[in-house]
Amino acid sequence: MRANAFIDAFYSFNPDSLESILHHAGESTSSILYYQKWAECGHYQVVHRGNCFQKNDSTLVYPVTVKDDLMVALGIDFNVTDTFHLVIKNGIIRSVETSSNDPGIYYEAKEWVKLNRPEFVSRACEGAFAGGKTPCDCISGMIKGFIEFREEEKNNQQTRQ
Repeated sequence: MRANAFIDAFYSFNPDSLESILHHAGESTSSILYYQKWAECGHYQVVHRGNCFQKNDSTLVYPVTVKDDLMVALGIDFNVTDTFHLVIKNGIIRSVETSSNDPGIYYEAKEWVKLNRPEFVSRACEGAFAGGKTPCDCISGMIKGFIEFREEEKNNQQTRQ
């Protein structure tokens, strides 16, 4: 099954293996290759491979739950489920999109980093998921910023008490 081969290639963190599977995936190839490197540098570890299911005649949906450094940096015990939406026609992957169930605090922290520590991410995350060239620097900056966000949140809570 093409979906299993895709997941195997993605989490092998071997870009050549993934790129060969995405040979016909058009515009989504660069964002998925970026995401693969982001996931590798964020130390994504597969906790659970969900059941792949068919959404419609050409789209397969494959949820994969991972442990990652971003949630650790936020100090929360939460494993994110990344869901891959693969369009497969005639046995060939034509495109891939992702979604996830990141908690609200992830988005709060991400905005906080952009506003309060732009030096961590502005250059490093330039073109992220659109052909950007520095996914490891980007996620490293986010992780560093998330740690500072968590510390500030903790200090704010102590001040309120």
